[in-house]
Amino acid sequence: MAQRERTTRPRAAADDVDEVFRVETHGIDPIPDAERHGGAKDLFWLWFGSNLTFTYVINGALAVAFGLSFWQATAVVVLSALSFFAVSAAGLSGIRTGTATLVISRAAFGHRGNWPAGVLNWVVSIGYTIVNTVVGTLALEVFFAEVGLGGGAAVRALALGITLALTFAVAMWGHATVQFAERWMAYVLAAGFGALLLFVLPGAETTAPAAAAPGLSGWSLAFVVMLAGPFSYLPMPADYTRYLPRTTSLRSITWTGALGGIVSSVALGVAGVAAATQTDMTDAVAGTEGLLPGWFKPLFLALVLGGSVTNSIITLYSSSLNLQVLGIPWSRARAIVISAAVTAAGSLAALFLTDFTTSLLSFLSLLIIVFAPWGGVFLADMLMRRCHYDADALHAGSAGAYWYRRGYHPAGLAALLTGMAFAALTCDSELWTGPLVAPLGGADLTLLGSVVSGLAYWALVRRVPAYAPAA
Repeated sequence: MAQRERTTRPRAAADDVDEVFRVETHGIDPIPDAERHGGAKDLFWLWFGSNLTFTYVINGALAVAFGLSFWQATAVVVLSALSFFAVSAAGLSGIRTGTATLVISRAAFGHRGNWPAGVLNWVVSIGYTIVNTVVGTLALEVFFAEVGLGGGAAVRALALGITLALTFAVAMWGHATVQFAERWMAYVLAAGFGALLLFVLPGAETTAPAAAAPGLSGWSLAFVVMLAGPFSYLPMPADYTRYLPRTTSLRSITWTGALGGIVSSVALGVAGVAAATQTDMTDAVAGTEGLLPGWFKPLFLALVLGGSVTNSIITLYSSSLNLQVLGIPWSRARAIVISAAVTAAGSLAALFLTDFTTSLLSFLSLLIIVFAPWGGVFLADMLMRRCHYDADALHAGSAGAYWYRRGYHPAGLAALLTGMAFAALTCDSELWTGPLVAPLGGADLTLLGSVVSGLAYWALVRRVPAYAPAA
């Protein structure tokens, strides 16, 4: 039988202050009310800064590659960005419980039933951190070449070391430093990407028709690409709201966090759409660079690096909490070393083994079959509880209300499997094409697995009440 979780965190009050450039001592243990601080505006800068990443430029360009016109692709970018309301709302439970998202999801799946998704989420977090690290490293390598430092393996290794150091240092310090860095880096990146938009947008072919009729397949693929980013955040929003005071307005949390993600993702997504109507974006960095004045190109490469780092910071930080959820008996600061080491090893492989990045991206894209349904169950559970949890029971193992049947919640797992079955049947990826894709005209409906799983959970749980009293 599982025992109540232990924490290896020091208990001295002087060590429990969440301050900038001071190693955070809290992990997944509940944050006491006396140590909570901050406000809703902090979430705007967190989600705004972390989404000022070149990935959205690539995604916007892909929407055009799928056959959509400028305005069609722009509509996909804007509508997809509205999903940040769900991401931001998922953080409301962090205020009520003072703990991380993957601890709270034990209420939906049970302590043991939550474990497989925790493992896969850690893999996804590290996978995307590797991808961002590689993108940032390659941009820095080109920057070095343009300023006369040459190229080769040594320069690439130097670029990798700098990119990893920038990411690891911030994530290692912890919550307060992460929020501080995201805010101040957002100021710089917003100015730079704003200039990029001014250079790229005027030349966009807004009146040109789509290259080919996109059909249901083109529309669905464009939505999958644009929504994959926000969906990948669902297992982490409470990681960044758990320090907020309980009196913080839940409505303000939802709106400020959502607006942060919407503004940055829409701006960069539209930039990608505009660029794709003017040039070949097969190599998105090179294609975008070709549309810029010569003096701005080094700054553009710095923007690509900075955006990669801001996004990697939050995924690497959350991965350390994820390891604690999986039972690693270390403090958050020590656990993050594991994630950083795996990220470094994966980045080395991606940079020096040419086929690794493509294989990794294909694998990560396939995992949406799991995480779309997982998000549907988690959000449905949160809505049905109205964010009311027994915070102690989330950490109590077999002694708590969320142990259910031998650590598994049958309703949550049944709903998850139902959503996964739907997603697998309608998925169209490089590694797997579901049998319903062809009958549906090539449409990829993977993301609707979240709706299927959420409705299945509601149908099952309303007949099987398994809720703890409000905390």
